Amino acid sequence: MSFKEEQRKRAEEIEEILRNYLPKQEGQQKLIMEAMEYSLMAGGKRLRPMLMMETYRLFGGQETVIEPFMAAQEMIHTYSLVHDDLPAMDNDDYRRGRKTTHIVYGEDMGILAGDALLNYAFETAASAFDMERGDARLIGRAMQILSKKAGIYGMIGGQVVDVASAGKVISGDTLKFIYELKTGALIESAMMIGAVLAGSDEDQTETIERIAGKVGMAFQIQDDILDVTGTAEVLGKPVHSDEKNEKTTYVTWKGLEAAEAEVARLSEEAVEELRKLNPADTFLEELLLSLIHRKK
Repeated sequence: MSFKEEQRKRAEEIEEILRNYLPKQEGQQKLIMEAMEYSLMAGGKRLRPMLMMETYRLFGGQETVIEPFMAAQEMIHTYSLVHDDLPAMDNDDYRRGRKTTHIVYGEDMGILAGDALLNYAFETAASAFDMERGDARLIGRAMQILSKKAGIYGMIGGQVVDVASAGKVISGDTLKFIYELKTGALIESAMMIGAVLAGSDEDQTETIERIAGKVGMAFQIQDDILDVTGTAEVLGKPVHSDEKNEKTTYVTWKGLEAAEAEVARLSEEAVEELRKLNPADTFLEELLLSLIHRKK
């Protein structure tokens, strides 16, 4: 089976996991459940839960305890996109080729759908404590990682500096800080949780965090490149949004050629470290490279 076929198969499995963990659309508040489903099931490659699962398998994990964390990770990622698309943020009408949540349900429900997905993510992850084969100590550590990497010391912290920097000339160090937190933190979270739930030791977990950090940085720089070189038809979202919002990016800072070179350097280093952990795991290696060098 080719890499693309394997990836499609895993994505289908993740779609089923996500559906299983969505709340039932019932009760007087069922509108928010509909908006949550619309947002979460909007498609995408499901790369973060896939990275979590593959890292879990890398360290020998075989139990279903990983599944609520996979769902939770994707809920957190999705809520951040729902809020990013709002008029007060990026003000985008399309995401993944279809209308954004606030366009379909209204700005008020867009805000609430993001809030609901974030809260429900932790409710979902915490359900792992009720699973028979779960190790409470490892689940607790995974919850800590999920919370920190999504919060003010992770994604939200990076987003704060990003928003505050709009329209301003910022330093390269500030730009890297934004990328490390805003984008890298959730990728680190996914891979670290996979490793921790499988029983990785402290050194192994730190190695995974370092690999994921390089992948996250390369991913965001590639996103900058695609915002300049891509098309709305291929990406499924507006292009040149960084220019529209007067944001400093790696491309505006270093130039397109240097940005492409940095993506190549970071991806090579990440893959080299991964091979030291398990040279036989070619799918995870290909997955990292496809994430970094994607065209949409």
